Amino acid sequence: MIDVLTETATQEPQRIRGLEMPWNRVMGSNEGPARAARALGPWHPQEFMAECVETVPEAGGMMTFVFRRCDGAPLAFRAGQYVNIAFPVNGEDQDPVDRSYSLSSSPTEPWTFNITVKCDPTGLVSPWVHENVKPGTVLEMLGPVGAFHLPDADRRARYLLLAAGAGITPIMSMVRTIHSLPGQADVVVLYHGAEAGGFAFHRELAYIASVDSRVKVFYSLGDRSKPEGWEGLSGRLTAAMLDQVAPDANGRQVYTCGPEGYLNTATDLLKKVGVDDTSIYMEFFSGDRQTLLEYQAELALAADLAEEIAEEIADSAEDYFESQPTAFGLYEPGYDAEGTLKATGLPLETVDPDAPSSETPDSGPDVGPVAGSPDASSFDTVGTGSLTLSFMRTGVNVRIDPDKHILGVAQRAGVRIGANCKEGMCGSCKIVKLSGEVEMNHQGGIRAREIDAGKFLPCCSTARTDMVIDA
Repeated sequence: MIDVLTETATQEPQRIRGLEMPWNRVMGSNEGPARAARALGPWHPQEFMAECVETVPEAGGMMTFVFRRCDGAPLAFRAGQYVNIAFPVNGEDQDPVDRSYSLSSSPTEPWTFNITVKCDPTGLVSPWVHENVKPGTVLEMLGPVGAFHLPDADRRARYLLLAAGAGITPIMSMVRTIHSLPGQADVVVLYHGAEAGGFAFHRELAYIASVDSRVKVFYSLGDRSKPEGWEGLSGRLTAAMLDQVAPDANGRQVYTCGPEGYLNTATDLLKKVGVDDTSIYMEFFSGDRQTLLEYQAELALAADLAEEIAEEIADSAEDYFESQPTAFGLYEPGYDAEGTLKATGLPLETVDPDAPSSETPDSGPDVGPVAGSPDASSFDTVGTGSLTLSFMRTGVNVRIDPDKHILGVAQRAGVRIGANCKEGMCGSCKIVKLSGEVEMNHQGGIRAREIDAGKFLPCCSTARTDMVIDA
C-alpha cells in the first residue's frame, strides 16, 4: 500500500511582494465595483451590541470569548486594535464598568471576533467576565480603536513581535492576519511567559510556524527555572536574546505588548541593538512615551467619528444602506425609533445544559443624588487659575487653568476620584458635571449616551468654563 501521507520535498511558494490588507486598495478607489469592500474597511469606530457565541479556555489563566455583532454586520478592524466593552459587573440596574480588551482574532475573518481575557483574581472585571460571559451574553461595545496595529500596506513586511504574558493577545491577531494573507513577509515572535504550561495559543502558534515559513516563534520562561525537557529560551529579555532570535532587529518594525516594566526594558534594549525609535510600536496604557500621544490624537478623533456616524445613520438609515451594493443587502441592519434592530437568525443555544448559571453578582448599594443643594459660595477655595470647579460632594472650590487636566488638580485638592489608566481608556474616573463645559480627548473610555447624560472623564478633560461637578 502506498503511503499517501509521506512528505516529499517541496519548494517555497511563489509570493507577491510585501503584505497588503484586504481593504487597502479601496481606500483610494472611486470605482463602483470596489465599493463593496467598504463594508469590511476599518474606516471608523462604532457603538454596537455584540453577543457571545463561544468561549475557549486558553493556557495561562486566559479565556477567549468569541462575539458577533447583534446587527449582523462585520466588525472591521486593524490587527492590534482593541474594543472598549461595558460590563454590568454591579448588576443591570447599575452603571457598567468599562474595560478595553485587545482583539485577538484576524480582521480577515470579520463575521466573528475574539477577545482574550486573563483572569486576575484580585481584579474587579476579569473574574466577573470569566464567570458570567457565556454564549448568549450581550454586551455594549465601542470600537475598533487603537494606534497599535499593522500597516495597511508594507512592501518589506519584516517584523519582530515581542509579547509578555497577556500581551500576546494583539500580537496573536497580527500573527493570524499575516498567516491568512498572501505576500512576502519575515516575522519573528518572541513570547515571554511565567511557566512552561502557561503560553496561550501555543498549539496554534506551533502549527502556524510549522506550515508557514514566514513565521518563526520563540518562547522564554523569563527568570524562572527551566523544567525538565524544556527546549525554549530562559531568562528575561536581554540584548543577547534579541540578537539570538533576530540578529537583524535593526532592519525590522518592532511591535511589543506586555506589562509596563517589560515595555520599558524592551525600549532600552531595542535601542542598544540599533532599532530606531520610529520603528518601535508599543501597546502601552500608562506612562509618558510617544505612543500615548499617538493614542490621544487618533482615539479622540475615533470617538468623535463614532458619534458623528451614529447620528448620520440614525437620521438617514435607508439612504446610508442604499449606497451599498446589492450583494451586501443580506447584512443590512434594521433600524427603528429605538436604534439598531437585532439581526434575525438561529437562536443561541448553549450545548451544555448543566453549565453554571450566568447570573450577575448582587448589586452594590445604590448611590443616591447629592443630598440637598449646598451653596458653593460657602465652600473653601483652593488653588490658582482662571476658572473655578465646584465639587458638590466634597464641598470645595478648586481654581484651575484651562490647559490643566481636571483629575490631577482635583485629587491634589483632596477630591476623591478613583482612577486607573489616567489616559481616557478605562473609564474608571467617570463623574458627572452638573453645569459647565469641558474639552475631552478620551480613548474609548466613555460612550456617547454617557456624555449626553453629563458624564465625563476628568483624566483627559480640561475645563472651558466654570463648572459644578457631582464629586
